[in-house]
Amino acid sequence: MAEPLLEVRNLRISFRTDKKNTVEAVKGISFDLPAEGTVALVGESGSGKSVSSLAVMGLLPPDTTIVHPDSSIRFEGRELLELPIAARRRLCGKDIAMIFQEPMSSLNPVFTVGFQIGEVLRLHMGMDRRAARARTLALLEEVGIPDPADKIDAYPSQMSGGQQQRVMIAMAIACEPKLLIADEPTTALDVTIQKQIMELIARLQRRRRMAVLFITHDLGLVGEIADRVIVMRHGEVREEGDAAQVLGSPRDAYTRALLYCRPRLDERPLRLPVIDDVLSGKVVEGIALPQRTRGYGPDDDNVLVVKNLAKSFWLREGLFGKRAFHAVKDVSFTLPRGKTLGVVGESGSGKTTVGLTLLRLHRASGGSVLFDGQDLAALSDRAFLPYKRRIQIIFQNPYASLNPRFTVGQILLEPMRIHSIGANDAERIEHARWLLQRVGLPAQAFERYPHEFSGGQRQRIAIARCLTMKPEILVCDESVSALDVSVQAQVLNLLQDLQDEYGMSYIFISHDLSVVKYISDRVMVMHHGSVVEMADSDELYRNPQHPYTRQLLAAIPRGA
Repeated sequence: MAEPLLEVRNLRISFRTDKKNTVEAVKGISFDLPAEGTVALVGESGSGKSVSSLAVMGLLPPDTTIVHPDSSIRFEGRELLELPIAARRRLCGKDIAMIFQEPMSSLNPVFTVGFQIGEVLRLHMGMDRRAARARTLALLEEVGIPDPADKIDAYPSQMSGGQQQRVMIAMAIACEPKLLIADEPTTALDVTIQKQIMELIARLQRRRRMAVLFITHDLGLVGEIADRVIVMRHGEVREEGDAAQVLGSPRDAYTRALLYCRPRLDERPLRLPVIDDVLSGKVVEGIALPQRTRGYGPDDDNVLVVKNLAKSFWLREGLFGKRAFHAVKDVSFTLPRGKTLGVVGESGSGKTTVGLTLLRLHRASGGSVLFDGQDLAALSDRAFLPYKRRIQIIFQNPYASLNPRFTVGQILLEPMRIHSIGANDAERIEHARWLLQRVGLPAQAFERYPHEFSGGQRQRIAIARCLTMKPEILVCDESVSALDVSVQAQVLNLLQDLQDEYGMSYIFISHDLSVVKYISDRVMVMHHGSVVEMADSDELYRNPQHPYTRQLLAAIPRGA
């Protein structure tokens, strides 16, 4: 039998929390990854799956990390844990590559994306600048970046979240590695680009005999790409086996619970089941749950009326020239009180720009935004100030939206103090701790800093901060895209509870069409800045009219 490309044996990893205490993140896991094979690590945030992959790359912080002496990570028969730093760096730069979960924190904001990809090629492949630029253009085109000749000289901040992730993928595959570690590589991507990227990785895998270690919380995606699946929880392996067996006939109750928590296209329960509901027997698989009906009604009270909204940006062209880029074109919609409008479309379709323009984080180039009859687009900055509490946004990127120098408690208390919410700090602290509990975080999180949390946990902090002000309208910009299915279910249930209790209205921007169908009353489909279709969610999914809508629905992963 051929020797596996990657062998992990009894991997145990702990982190020092202070001078005396440690926490064990990975508790003796073992697995093999054969050449040309694909193994998926699946589990909730904090399960240890990303820590395990970082250990393979040698990227864990040496000052706070303790790797048990009996642990072993062998690549092509070489013990990685015993390699000198220089040799490990050469190996992990060329033969082992990694796509990180959060592109904005991985890309250097002061260098163009072309320079950053070219740097990899010059360092590890020995290319000169001209050859590196030509190869970079080909890579950008291969991963689906539009207008690569223009984007090669763009900075990360000038690209959408999905485009940034595609740049990271191009950088990872630049040297055609033998092992590609993909840590949530499609989290920020819409379904069509997600499908394109997975097909791209599959083609590279076949052509270059590349192995893939795939880390994800999207169980539908796992079923389409993985040969074997390893389910982790609390640093331990709960189940391992062929993908068809694990996803089709899971033996472990935790695996069955993970599968049951996913929103489905064929039903919409009043509340999504969460992990503990299934493990405790509160929700029993196979027994139908009460269903929720969705849709706009003729007597709905519109809290927001948007008419002919437009937003253009001026782009540099040549040395002195500039041209207009029309990001949003003539968008009109209504949002009733207590209802949810889902907004879907590919990266660059203008859906996030619509949300930012509603909050005046971008100035509208045309049209009106009527909030309770008042045109927000026409207000002065001073006149708009009282509306800031009433309309809020949960940003897509939890790494960039949280102050790294503030504790979670300070992050939650600051907006309440600014807007005089609560009679005193004691009342505000109590409310902040309650919100942390509602979004599934422990009480100890109040005193900790953002860097001590995973990506999914940081997004829950961002959601809690936004909810401190009890807004009337909440723009959710990919607010659950970084969350695993169980926490996603908790947050969606929380959003639904708040809507039922306070009559909040949501504009829910997402690329996850299963989630959009579950949470939305009406869905607006955007393409190249324009609205191509809008209908009540059940009708749109049952009978899509526009070819682009049909293309989006056809790309939904259905592997689990």
